[in-house]
Formats: sequence, C-alpha cells, structure tokens
Amino acid sequence: MWLPKILVFSALVGVACCKQNFPPGFKFGAATAAYQVEGAWNVSDKSESIWDVFTHDHPEAIIDRSTGDVACDSYHQWQRDVEIASELGLHFYRFSIAWTRLLPNGFSNYVSEDGKEYYSNLIDALLEKGIEPVVTLYHFDLPQSLQNLGGWTNPLIANWFGEYARVAFSLYGDRVKTWLTINEPIVYCQVSYSTGIHAPGIVSPDFGSLMCSKNAVLAHAKAWRIYDEEFRQKYQGKVSLANLLFWFEPEDENEQEATDLVQQLWSGVYTHPIFSKDGGWPPELEKKLAEKSRQQGYTGSKLPPFTQEEKELVGGTYDFFGLNFYTARTARKAQAGEKVGPWPFIGAPDLDVVMSVRPDWKPQASQLFFSYPRALRLQLSWVKQQYGDIDIFILENGFVGYDADLNDQDRVNFYRDHLEQVLLSIKEDGVKVVGYTAWSMIDNYEWSDGYRSKFGLYAVDFADPQRARRPRASAQYYARVIKQHSLDVHDTNKLTDELY
Repeated sequence: MWLPKILVFSALVGVACCKQNFPPGFKFGAATAAYQVEGAWNVSDKSESIWDVFTHDHPEAIIDRSTGDVACDSYHQWQRDVEIASELGLHFYRFSIAWTRLLPNGFSNYVSEDGKEYYSNLIDALLEKGIEPVVTLYHFDLPQSLQNLGGWTNPLIANWFGEYARVAFSLYGDRVKTWLTINEPIVYCQVSYSTGIHAPGIVSPDFGSLMCSKNAVLAHAKAWRIYDEEFRQKYQGKVSLANLLFWFEPEDENEQEATDLVQQLWSGVYTHPIFSKDGGWPPELEKKLAEKSRQQGYTGSKLPPFTQEEKELVGGTYDFFGLNFYTARTARKAQAGEKVGPWPFIGAPDLDVVMSVRPDWKPQASQLFFSYPRALRLQLSWVKQQYGDIDIFILENGFVGYDADLNDQDRVNFYRDHLEQVLLSIKEDGVKVVGYTAWSMIDNYEWSDGYRSKFGLYAVDFADPQRARRPRASAQYYARVIKQHSLDVHDTNKLTDELY
C-alpha cells in the first residue's frame, strides 16, 4: 500500500513544482548603466557628461563626496563583467551606451573610434557567450556640451537624440535586437529639476521638470520612428523605453481620486502619450495642472501642451512596455492648511496629495525603498488595465543595502518574493510578462548616494584598484533560478555555505 502513496505524493509535488516554473521563453537578465560602472571618464576623446561636471563641481551633493571617475572600471574590466553575466547564466545583459563616449561633442558629425570599438567588443563578447545585449541609449549622462545649450529643456534635444540614436542603430543594429531609448525620465526630469539633487543641479520645479518631460517623450518618439522607418525591416529588432513606476494605493477607501491623480503624474506623463489609444497627456492630470497654474498666477499651464502633430508622432511608439519597479507609496488628499512635502517622494504639491508608506512594508537601507512584493503584481495589472494586453518587460528590480556583506539573505528574500509575484501575475492574472531584470549585476555608483548604496548580485571592492568582484548569496540564488527556470530551488539559507 505504501507505493501508491508515494506515487500520489510525487504527482502532487510535480504539480506544485510546475506552478513555480516560468513559462517557456521567459528571459532573465541583469543590468548596469554606463556612468555607474564604466569609469574612464576622460579616457581617449570621451567628453564630459553632466554627471562628470556635477560631481566635480558639487561634491557636497553626493553623500560620500565621491564621483564616477573610476566607478567599477568596467571600461577596462568589461571582460570580467561578461564572465559574470555568463556565471549567472543570464539570458541577456542590459547596459547603456555613454552618449559622450560614442559622440564626444554630442552631435552625430563626429563618432569616436574608441567609443565605437568599446561597445562593439562588449556586444560581440556577450553574443559569443550566448547572452543577448539589451542596450539603453540614455541613462542620465547627457553630454555637458548639450546641457550648455539648455539640455532636456531645449526642444531641439529631440532631434539631437534622434541623430544619436541613428548612429547607434547603424553601428550595432545588426547585433542588438532589443533597444531602450531612455531610462526613467521621471528621475532625470522631475526628480532632477524639482529637487536639484541630480545633475545638472538646476532647480526648476514649476517649468524645468515638465519641459524636460515633454521633450523626453518627443525624443523617445523620434528615435523609435527612426528605427521603425530606417532599420526595422533590415534588423527586425524591438524598441521601447524604460519607465520607473511606483505603486500607489489609497491611504483609505476615500482616497482613490487622489491616488489616481498621483499615479498619472508619476507614470502617466511618460506612458499615456505613448501607450494609450487617445494619446497626449492624461486628461484629468492636464486639467488639474491647468487649474493649479491659474491659481499660481500663470497665464498658461505649466504642462506644455502637445500639438496634434506631436500626438501623432508619439502615439504607438513602442514594441513592448518597459517597466522598472522598486517600491510603493500610499496617497491621500492634503488636509486644509497642511503643507505638502516635496515631489516626488513625499508629496505632490501641484495635486495637494500627501504620500506615505504602511507600517508593515519592510524598510530597506535607503529611506526611498520599502519592500512590498505584492505591489509589483498590482502594478503589472495596472499596466494591463490601462494599456491592454501588451508584452511587459521588467527592466529593473532590486534591493538596496548599505553593507558589503556577501551573505545577503534580505536580497535573496526580496528576489524570491518579487519573482513569486511575477509568476502570479502571469499565471493567475494573465499578464504578458516576458522578462525580468535584476538591478544590479554588480555594485555600482548610485548617483547622489555615491558608493554607499549597494544593489549588486556581485559585491565590488572599491578600495581595490582592480575593483575585484565577488558573488553574493543572491547571485547564487538568482543563477539557480535561471538554470532551473523555476523558483523551486534549494533552501536559500544554505547558499552561502556553497559559496565560501
């Protein structure tokens, strides 16, 4: 009688196991960005980016007064990075091109031979290992020469970016089949211009942030159209952008309207013009900002309108929905006379909305990030509800710590819990999630937080001239998930015993 019981038990285990398997074709990867890892800030003919200038001129703006001058030295250590991607078993490696390294003067009339060769070698080495290169064209590091002309607040930047994109597509389109035009425009537009804590260090919350936002959307659209018209038939690639979305939920049952508005200010500004059927800005947000502008004495809205021609240029410029996701906030309407904290992490003054977190959301090292895994599933469903049955590519998700400990069980747990939500989203909600990207493959330079914040699957010794990389427990865990294409892996508490 015992044999049938074992067989039944085995069958039940098999069913449970299958529930934890990812669909065939689902891809796993990890990511970095040029300024955060490359270093070599003045090697060869590379010019200064806004982050080179910002960190050199305003060291007080960085928590540890550091710069990205050397960072992980991936300019020289790129072969080790490819080895790490292979050790992890990545299906793809997401990295960015430094505009200043490829086009030192910012314009397409001069292409650096050194920059061209650097990225070509990296792409070829990845392909030799069977790893797909996923390439981001812009990850915060604008050429200073273009910033001197107004940067992202100059409407001409859409054309400048389009020319840059055309050069990259021409050079690497035969080998790169997945492109991201721009990364997290909310950060380099609304965070940067609202607070001044990021390069270029200009504080202009009323106008600079929203001028930048419109121009970022137009720049993305120009680049997508160039690929679609000039390169798609030949190379058959896909192009989109990577938006950072926070999940917002009402503080109580009476706060849904406030929550919807703040979600549109955070997410809708960069998604509604591109992914919605109607195009243009989210209507309720456009109305609210126009009312706020009049209350502040402006003759027109602070949100620059789209012309009909611009709406048509932008609408539909995507091949998938690129999503970066880390954390969540609650939202409520401000009470009479209550001061609303600064946008974008504490409040939305233009919407009179206050943001907070729930006590059961687990804090990470940085005060910006709280772990609420279910929020990822809710966010994925929001995208489907808003924009239809669209392929969604998770392009960043990760956990921040302040220590270099290799036994990073909190990070292991973070990845396990969030990947579980991805599986639930796919299998129970019918959301078409096609890939997942861990941020980040290695510790790197985390902008205004310098080298204090550590996201890496691999630790980097920044005191070592060679920037030695060592795998954390989370690297072992993630490699196992990838290899088995499943969350059914061994007890994660045993991972560090195998590493050391």
